Amino acid sequence: MSNYFIEWVISKEDAGKDIKTFLSKEHISKRALTDIKFAGGYISVNGKEQNVRYCLNEGEKLEIAFPPEPVNSQLKQEQIELDILYEDRDILVINKPPYMSTIPSREHPSGSVANALAYYYEHHGRMKSAVHIATRLDRNTSGLLLVAKHRHAHHLFGLQQGESNIHRAYEGVAAGSFEKQNAVIDAPIGRKQTSIIEREVRADGKRAVTFYEVKKQLKGAVYVKLTLETGRTHQIRVHLSHIGHPLLGDELYGGPMENMKRQALHCSELAFSHPLTKKELIFNAPLPQDMQLLMEELDIKNI
Repeated sequence: MSNYFIEWVISKEDAGKDIKTFLSKEHISKRALTDIKFAGGYISVNGKEQNVRYCLNEGEKLEIAFPPEPVNSQLKQEQIELDILYEDRDILVINKPPYMSTIPSREHPSGSVANALAYYYEHHGRMKSAVHIATRLDRNTSGLLLVAKHRHAHHLFGLQQGESNIHRAYEGVAAGSFEKQNAVIDAPIGRKQTSIIEREVRADGKRAVTFYEVKKQLKGAVYVKLTLETGRTHQIRVHLSHIGHPLLGDELYGGPMENMKRQALHCSELAFSHPLTKKELIFNAPLPQDMQLLMEELDIKNI
């Protein structure tokens, strides 16, 4: 398994910059640069190792190699099949089924996406890497999940998320009938003081903004599309519950349990700029079978 490396051919615009300045422009973090220098990576120009004070010339090839990432020995490798929609040397896009955790927890220490990725990297990867989940989903939420295959890609995704440049759209089935077809829920979210898991709308919470669009009225419920401006824990679930329309199957936030045994929520769209190539990528995932059956059942009852 080899080191992860990046190379650039220096343009006229970047000629005269020292390596440190150039790498800062390319969003190589200070911590990553320290590890490159002292923990098993390298910096070279035209095949010759250089330090960060070297001034670059037009046409030169600059290469940096990151040191091998320490793998979490506590993360159990499990041979679990993943629905991988896209993979290259930097990223993975996975369609996660419901009832699968993103990372292990005390309640669910195995069977997670992270456990599956640990095995996948060990047996199919070309680089030794830790598991970096860029966009998480709750255990019972299905749909598109973005994974960085090395920490530099994870760092770049973090910058994109900070600027709200990773687009995610969800489809859900919420209780009741909405007065407005389109609306914005702008309400701060924080941890509920009596719970380590549950969140709630509270004045001292962090800003949270959810957009919704009603797609179809069903029997006692609404098929709704949701997009996020922010990404707080349980944001959609908390916001819908807050306005009196909890997701069907969302027991934690007061959702009806008669027709669904997990929150009826699916991440169906994911769009972002590739962290290294800058190519715009768009992915879609259809509703899983349990949500399709739920929609059909409620639609028939609505006739």
